Amino acid sequence: MAFGDREVTLDNGVRGEPVTVPTANPTGFHQAISEPAQMESAQIRGCVFTPPDPGPWPVVIVVPGSLGVAPSHVFKAELLTSAGIAACVIDPFGGRGVTSTVANQAQYSFAASAWDVLATATLLRDRDDIDASRIGAQGHSRGGSAVLSAACMAGLIDTHGVSLRGVYAAYPWCGQQFERPLVGDTVVRSVIGDQDEWCLPQQVQAYMHAMRLSGCNASFRLFPGAHHSFDRDTPLELVEDAVIAPGAPTIYLRDDGAPIHPATGIADPALSEREAMIYGMKAGYGRRGAHIGTEGDHARRFHEDMMAFWNGTLAAVHPE
Repeated sequence: MAFGDREVTLDNGVRGEPVTVPTANPTGFHQAISEPAQMESAQIRGCVFTPPDPGPWPVVIVVPGSLGVAPSHVFKAELLTSAGIAACVIDPFGGRGVTSTVANQAQYSFAASAWDVLATATLLRDRDDIDASRIGAQGHSRGGSAVLSAACMAGLIDTHGVSLRGVYAAYPWCGQQFERPLVGDTVVRSVIGDQDEWCLPQQVQAYMHAMRLSGCNASFRLFPGAHHSFDRDTPLELVEDAVIAPGAPTIYLRDDGAPIHPATGIADPALSEREAMIYGMKAGYGRRGAHIGTEGDHARRFHEDMMAFWNGTLAAVHPE
């Protein structure tokens, strides 16, 4: 049974509320930003977890990566609700008929992943038990890319007043970046391990630096010795069918969403994400197989950093 279609109760006793999120399947960022009327509609499922005391509460949208919703993502909801912060864990896969994007990231666009974040924020904004001024988004791997892109895209489209107070991007893929990464008042933090084989730490670092140069509040932390998904608290393992190209050149996006081909420097609205990925593979950057998992106390240190960020950014009130 897909996540969001079953009852989930956290170890702290908080019971999840299944929700349906109306979203879209844009073909790419150009369609999402410049031609939104042409987007195909879609629906995804999620689960909202709220603290036991009366709201309205700040909330964090939790976005999984290429393997879909895992126990580690649900555990984030337990940590958040125990600290007086609501959580909404979303499942971008089930409603699209996808089980994993590990071997093929082009099953739906990264623009759709970003749209999911803003669509979920819209759903949460309209709830009486949620403080609309304190909505955050936390993404992991592909989900990390989604929350970063959503923060940039929010200033380029009509969000009908929806905004993100903060974004926490865990080991995000930053091979696609906005040329002008303006996130307004959104506070951004990205974390990644220096042993990450899926995503390039230098690209993440560069994206945060570009945001700071643009006047945005963005920070970066590198975890020595940590691998991809180092917060999972599961043993390190090799995912053999993972298709990755962490060293491929960055694809930059104009404000209208048109991608700029790294080999020509020309912005082309018709250039698809799939074509850009194929370029990276043919250029020799692609390979198969990468590790995920936790060694030592990396998961604990991740969660300490995560909660320090959200407690500070959302100014949560801790229950006695």
